[in-house]
Amino acid sequence: MTVLAGGIAAALLALAAPGTSAGSWPDPPPNLVQATPRIFTSGQPSATSLRGLKAQGFEAVVYLAPPTVSDAVRDEAKIVGGQGLVFVNIPIVFEYPTEKDFETFAAVMKALGERKVLVHCQVNLRASSIVFLYRTIAGRENPDEAWKAVEKIWMPRGPWRRLIEEQLKKHGVAFEIL
Repeated sequence: MTVLAGGIAAALLALAAPGTSAGSWPDPPPNLVQATPRIFTSGQPSATSLRGLKAQGFEAVVYLAPPTVSDAVRDEAKIVGGQGLVFVNIPIVFEYPTEKDFETFAAVMKALGERKVLVHCQVNLRASSIVFLYRTIAGRENPDEAWKAVEKIWMPRGPWRRLIEEQLKKHGVAFEIL
């Protein structure tokens, strides 16, 4: 099933309950980080890597870059959807991440429930940052622990640092980016 950012929750909730699966991944995406037992973040997977998602037990993919970026996999939605996985694209413009982008992502993740999800963008900058916010705000996880997954990839700056700081403050989460 392929869904774009509008009307996501109803479509996702209509899906069957998640299954479980495991295995070795012959072509993992770049900058792959397991943020939680069910949430993984990464940079842009290759078409081959995308074709192996079901075999890795994934049940959904959330793509956080516009599908028009130069390194996007042209038929990503078809490749993912063809395996029976949920595909959602939230096209966050890297230079202008917004509160609405985060809110949309949080709604998608809530609707996905306990499914195993790959959240990716081009390099894992958008993905690691948005997943951090989701884990600390919606999931109420310890921000110091959740931050470790971000630090493996980068130190957010500019508009991403501002988005993180503003959202944490708005939601009363005490954490300081050093």
